[in-house]
Amino acid sequence: MTEVLLAARGVKKAYAGVHALRSASFELRSGEIHALVGENGAGKSTLVKVVTGAVQPDAGELLLRGRAILHNSPRIARSLGIAAIYQQPALFPDLTVAENIALGLEPGGSWRRVDWTKRRSRARELLALAGARIDPETEAGALSMPEQQLVEIARALGADARVLILDEPTASLSEDDTLNLFRVLRRLRDEGVGMIYISHRLEELPAIADRVTVMRDGATIDTRDVAGVSRHELIQLMVGRELTAVFPKRVVARGGVVLELRELGSRSAGVGGVSLELRAGEIFGLAGLVGAGRSELARVLFGLDPADAGELLLRGRPHRIASPGQALAAGIAYLPEDRRRHGVILEMPIDANISLASLDRLSRASGLDVRRERELALDYVRRLAIKTPALYAPVATLSGGNQQKVALSRWLATKPCVLILDEPTQGVDVGAKAEIHALMVDLAEQGAAILMISSELPEVLGMSDRIGVMRAGRLAGVLDRAAATPEGILALALGEHRAGDAR
Repeated sequence: MTEVLLAARGVKKAYAGVHALRSASFELRSGEIHALVGENGAGKSTLVKVVTGAVQPDAGELLLRGRAILHNSPRIARSLGIAAIYQQPALFPDLTVAENIALGLEPGGSWRRVDWTKRRSRARELLALAGARIDPETEAGALSMPEQQLVEIARALGADARVLILDEPTASLSEDDTLNLFRVLRRLRDEGVGMIYISHRLEELPAIADRVTVMRDGATIDTRDVAGVSRHELIQLMVGRELTAVFPKRVVARGGVVLELRELGSRSAGVGGVSLELRAGEIFGLAGLVGAGRSELARVLFGLDPADAGELLLRGRPHRIASPGQALAAGIAYLPEDRRRHGVILEMPIDANISLASLDRLSRASGLDVRRERELALDYVRRLAIKTPALYAPVATLSGGNQQKVALSRWLATKPCVLILDEPTQGVDVGAKAEIHALMVDLAEQGAAILMISSELPEVLGMSDRIGVMRAGRLAGVLDRAAATPEGILALALGEHRAGDAR
């Protein structure tokens, strides 16, 4: 039987009570390409960070050739022959290829004399092993994405890597570049290198992977031979969850069209040709995989990355949204994904956070009307049931769910006609999720038009009236609530088929 090269057993990791890994187990054999798949948030990235030593697990063990790796760290992982190559290669653009390969391979020392001839010769040798025809004297910044990936592989081979982790390696490659990369990976497999291959492109797996492990909700669900499992079965394993009472969706009568996009695009955001309609009283869910363009579309709508193609209409009137100020003036509010960086100011008190987007309305010639600010804040603390000892308490003292309610209050105070919520319940407990979901339904009943971006399929299915699926910066299709299934959404996200009318 083929040797087990790397094994993770019962690995657990939690961040502030949120379980990133509940019970993850994984085995990689020598001379194997082992695919690791799962939805966003399934735990794949955290498991990779444990393997590479970037994160210390709370429980479980990691073994290399049967021997436990104790007190793992990036330095120890590299010394044991574990290397990771990410979607965006980590090369220094102003250094040559030879210099980038030498980093981490050559001995250090401030007084060490560099043997440039030997360095270039070694770089040529490693590049040849990686199947790359690249001049070692070329600056890394001048290379294409596939060439940069081959340089990373060459550097890993120079470090005698026997475990190679590839995270979405073909996400930005052409078909020809992908085929060339596959040739390199097969040759490395034949030489006994074990590879963990992370990809959302399930259609690639039969061409490159030997086995596949599915993760869901931080746990290992199953490991199968690729030859014996279909894409449909993989999708079912990836999404196999039931909706619960945490999604208190009620039927709300939809009104007229509030927001309409006609072939909207932004080159800087990587979004193009998006057409959709959002009605009053509607919760429109936006699903898709990492990098599909969901948050990027939200940034375009809020003027952070202005549109340079197509049209945006509010209540039938064309609008050009070139800044967040213009978005707010037009009635568009945006709750960003990263609550702690962009949603709230942790050091500021609750009342100041809630009033931050409404200062023009709360100010007089003499300055801020503190009484009106406190009344506004108190109103939303009561309406959203924000648990706090006082309005002047810093937001940092609140729980994650209450911080999210403060962030949401800020935008609700602007009285928006379009409310964009990017991952509105990310990192909050089940009770806070249910409260936020109930609030969304209440807002819809009051006539708000809500665009909800979520990586959690149960949330998308449980809260949305219609669901748009993004792929590669475009809207792949729109599904009505009654027709939407986890398999159908994931199939659209993976490019399996198109569905619905994007209007």
